[in-house]
Amino acid sequence: METPGSIFFGKAGEQSVELKLALANRHGLIAGATGTGKTVTLQVLAEAFSRSGVPVFTADVKGDLSGLAVAGTPSDKLNARVQKLGLEGFGHEGTPVLFWDLHGKKGHPIRTTISEMGPLLLARLLDLNETQEGVLQIAFRMADEEGLLLLDLKDLRSMLAHLAEHRAEVQQLYGNVSTASIGAIQRRLLVLEEAGGTDFFGEPALRLDHIMQHDFSGRGVVSILDATSLMSNPQIYSTFLLWLLSELFEELPEVGDLEKPKLVFFFDEAHLLFRDAPKALLEKIETVARLIRSKGVGVFFVTQNPADVPERVLSQLGNRVQHALRAFTPKDRKVVRAAAENFRSDGTIDVEEAITQLEIGEALVSTLDHKGAPGVVVRTLISPPSSRMGPASQTERADVLVKSPLRGVYEDVVDRHSAYEMLKQRREQGVSPQEAQEPEERKAKGHQRQSYAEAFFKSVLRNVGGTLGRKIMRGIFGTAK
Repeated sequence: METPGSIFFGKAGEQSVELKLALANRHGLIAGATGTGKTVTLQVLAEAFSRSGVPVFTADVKGDLSGLAVAGTPSDKLNARVQKLGLEGFGHEGTPVLFWDLHGKKGHPIRTTISEMGPLLLARLLDLNETQEGVLQIAFRMADEEGLLLLDLKDLRSMLAHLAEHRAEVQQLYGNVSTASIGAIQRRLLVLEEAGGTDFFGEPALRLDHIMQHDFSGRGVVSILDATSLMSNPQIYSTFLLWLLSELFEELPEVGDLEKPKLVFFFDEAHLLFRDAPKALLEKIETVARLIRSKGVGVFFVTQNPADVPERVLSQLGNRVQHALRAFTPKDRKVVRAAAENFRSDGTIDVEEAITQLEIGEALVSTLDHKGAPGVVVRTLISPPSSRMGPASQTERADVLVKSPLRGVYEDVVDRHSAYEMLKQRREQGVSPQEAQEPEERKAKGHQRQSYAEAFFKSVLRNVGGTLGRKIMRGIFGTAK
């Protein structure tokens, strides 16, 4: 069915429609109106990548993708599709999966730390304005210089209170730090906490190798993040997935051209990533999309409308699957026309008209050829998945979790000695920030007590001089490297 080095996911007449594994890191787009088959296409591709030994990460926004873990059930409709496609040897089987859940209820808890997320993404998560983001940057800088670990929300709260206490000295270095801005950030932290943010930050933090695993047969494991509860707070959903992408970008080594990706990442409801994002953040997302393929990672954006994806990102998505769009209004027709222009046609298909006539389970598909150029678009009947089209039951999900190789790794929270405890200890002992930084040196030499600004400035000079000390290096999104 599949040619070597490719994955099969449908047919255009008698022609097999395949995606070349070596070009899967050139990214992709799955688009179409609600109910036209995007989720099933994602499921079919995830299965195919897994069979080829490629780990997959995907969010499950409706709960249906949990069915990947369970063998599908024969039905008249499914059997008719198999027969129409001529799929010899088609069988029903589950795919090796790991279930994840930010809240730890429907899968392994998946966390990061405040320090690892960094100020830029945290500002987006908290919906801060430019002034408030600047104050947050200063708080992180202070924490880095003083060796204060920011692991969870209580650490960040303590750090902001510490900044407020010493803002007069800090302003000598960085300009105005208003109590109003600090108060606004604290209030946004309260909102995040009420939305369940306490579950998102802490330790043990996610290890990237745990979402890049293979089972004993060599199949890639599909990591499924339960996002059903996150759709009520799309800012948390999109920021967390953007953080995960940034971690992959910063941590994975350059690998050049591979026979197949090290990981394929499906970003469902991708419009949430780009909606209301400031220009500076969009530019960084575009940079990551352009460069992360050299790390062996392919990213597939899943959304209703191709126009949801900025042009500079869209231009980098070489493999495209377009399900039906509806054209009821002049605005709709403009969207359809724009979607049609994204495909290379040989004239045998009126692409614009076809987009509005596709049936459920059909799509217009264009994948990269062996030279990396966009292939001619073909009207494709998508293969049915071997796993269940629908959610796994609670019992089935629990069975997967019991047998998981990561059982017990992330379930118990570890509360290390971090900023909250360290600042509390300083207050109880009456230790100033500068004394906490270099207590032994000052005691030995009997130096006169320095101001906080002087001690902080000396620490900055030491780092600039080449000694990084406790300062955390940060990458393109401000995440810890």
